[in-house]
Amino acid sequence: MLELTVMKNLMIAKPPTRAILPKTSLPQAPPRNTVGEIPLEFYKDEEHIGYDRAGRKLKKQARKDQLDSFLDRSDDPKDWHKVYDEYNDEYVELTKEEMGMISRIRQGKLPHAEVDPYQPYVDWFDWDGKGHPLSNAPEPKRRFIPSKWEAKKVVKLVRALRKGWIKLDKPKEKPRFYLMWGDDLKVNEKTANGLAYIPAPKAKLPGHEESYNPPVEYIPSEEEINSYQLMYEEDRPKFIPKKFDSLRHVPAYAEFIKEIFERCLDLYLCPRTRKKRLNIDPDSLLPKLPKPKDLQPYPTTCFLEYKGHTGAVSSISADPTGEWLLSGSRDGTVRVWEVQTGRCKKVWDVGGSVFCVAWNPNPALPVVAIAVSNDVVLLDPEVGDEEVQLNIAKLLAVQPSTSEPTENTPLISWKRHDKLRGIQLSHQQNVVRVSWHNKGDYFQTQQQSCFGTSTIKAAKSKPFPQASWPPFMFVATKMHVRVYNLAKQELSKKLITGLQEISSMALHSGGDNLILGSKGAKLCWFDMDLSVKPYKTIKNHKEDINAVAFHKSYPLFASCSDDLSTHVFHGMVYSDLMQNPLIVPLKILHGHQKGVSDIKFHPTQPWLFTAGADSVIKLFCN
Repeated sequence: MLELTVMKNLMIAKPPTRAILPKTSLPQAPPRNTVGEIPLEFYKDEEHIGYDRAGRKLKKQARKDQLDSFLDRSDDPKDWHKVYDEYNDEYVELTKEEMGMISRIRQGKLPHAEVDPYQPYVDWFDWDGKGHPLSNAPEPKRRFIPSKWEAKKVVKLVRALRKGWIKLDKPKEKPRFYLMWGDDLKVNEKTANGLAYIPAPKAKLPGHEESYNPPVEYIPSEEEINSYQLMYEEDRPKFIPKKFDSLRHVPAYAEFIKEIFERCLDLYLCPRTRKKRLNIDPDSLLPKLPKPKDLQPYPTTCFLEYKGHTGAVSSISADPTGEWLLSGSRDGTVRVWEVQTGRCKKVWDVGGSVFCVAWNPNPALPVVAIAVSNDVVLLDPEVGDEEVQLNIAKLLAVQPSTSEPTENTPLISWKRHDKLRGIQLSHQQNVVRVSWHNKGDYFQTQQQSCFGTSTIKAAKSKPFPQASWPPFMFVATKMHVRVYNLAKQELSKKLITGLQEISSMALHSGGDNLILGSKGAKLCWFDMDLSVKPYKTIKNHKEDINAVAFHKSYPLFASCSDDLSTHVFHGMVYSDLMQNPLIVPLKILHGHQKGVSDIKFHPTQPWLFTAGADSVIKLFCN
């Protein structure tokens, strides 16, 4: 082993002191360290480097830093003659002869000066009187043609190289060290024939109950001991703890031979199997989703509260401009709020519990529909200019129906509501939900069966006759969603939800995706281009889901529940049919003292309105 150091601007190769033994030098003393030619890596974590001839440990010396080495070179002019012997952990000073040998080796000469590589050649053969060479035989033919056997050998080597039998860049094998008296060779003997060796399970170690002085809670009573006799033999405890005053009072264990015999039977008769466990990182099973901060904006903070109702707020709806908010409550009132300030502009007393309110999505015709008991009331919120008010007045100035509902007459009748100055549409059953068409020309009411109502003609129409409006209508039953094609007057699709009971439904603005909320606290996302079964089922709420909603322009949707929370999600629907929708949970909103009954997104901003059973409406902004 050679060490290279820079001394006085010269690169000097310093071999170990044991390798330099010139003829002129005296034989050196034997090395102190007796470990032999073993790697010094074995002692890198030890405080010694080996043992001397007396068996004593050789302590490691403190290594000098660069400053100490510089001072030594400045004080001692012969310091550069010293080399470090790592086996003996000491510095050895080279003699003049050894320095001369190193200098000659660096110059490409022989180490010893007394050796002459250019001595005159002595020809020991006497050529005098010889007229011919020693052998005058002609050269054989084989010396002038290629060797046939060498060609075969070359072909064999080339074939071995091509097939990978001979590897030119084969890595060097590192020396493997093993315990001289280890028991790992026994395992190799058992697996030498290719048989899988499975070690026997270890015997159960004794616990606190097998102590001669166990705790009081481990000692059973007489009744418990008698109850053990009524158990099956495999269910009985194998050991009944007993308490002794001292260890010398403990008798011999009566069941010792029986337990040893049963263990021997288990080792002899019971086959052993090795259970294969998959070593999978749980994080690798989760889908890689973007971070919520990269998906902003979305509602995060409660910005404003709308207070005024005395009962639970059952339903809310925002106008298409985003300036006004409509709310209905169980206290029998309907209120119109200004979104920016929280000011209550108008209050209607409808005289009954309000089930649902809906604002017409057509901004040119701001009419609100209110579901109260068996009636649907159309009212003017008085939020438009004079031209809009004239259009609403013409719309609401309809003649009342003259016939009473019978088996052969329409199931819906309408009349003027003088108190509220609107139109009252009477149904035969309680109206639980009202929803408008996107154009604002039609709305439908939900009872035990569905009916579509035209606000232009003020006449009832079932969904099956042909019409110029979009031909699909979604009807949610208790466990299924039926999609009707109104142009063909047939059932187009039936979505299989697998839910306990559907409580709410929301349709994406693209028309191909649908979300459902259920009484079993589950949220289902349907991609109708993909399947009639849910694309994703999310169970994030602890109690029943009351409402779900999509945002019209932002990739957001939300759900609210009786567990006082509202969950906001990122739901991106791609135009590429080969790419599935991306669903990412964003935020959990809290703030209501009682369950959240309804939610609605702002038409143009990433804001969310929540209505609670605590009679408070909250606005969450980004």
